[in-house]
Amino acid sequence: MSGANFARDTIKSIVQRVEKLEDEKAALAADIKEIFAEGRAHGLDVGILRQVIRLRKMDAADRSARAELVDLYMSATEGLSE
Repeated sequence: MSGANFARDTIKSIVQRVEKLEDEKAALAADIKEIFAEGRAHGLDVGILRQVIRLRKMDAADRSARAELVDLYMSATEGLSE
């Protein structure tokens, strides 16, 4: 196999693999959207669900530090008109 054929085959393989993964990613995104719609249909707040999922990805120390910062910022804004 010549170098040009090898490069062409490598490029083709990479492009096809990425396209397959992009299709899978789109299918997963559609599945996630359906699950959130199900939550919404049950009266759940999807924004809060997303926030809970985001927080669960963090370790406990980072979550705690974030909560402390939110409390600090909230206390600093007490008395401000909305």
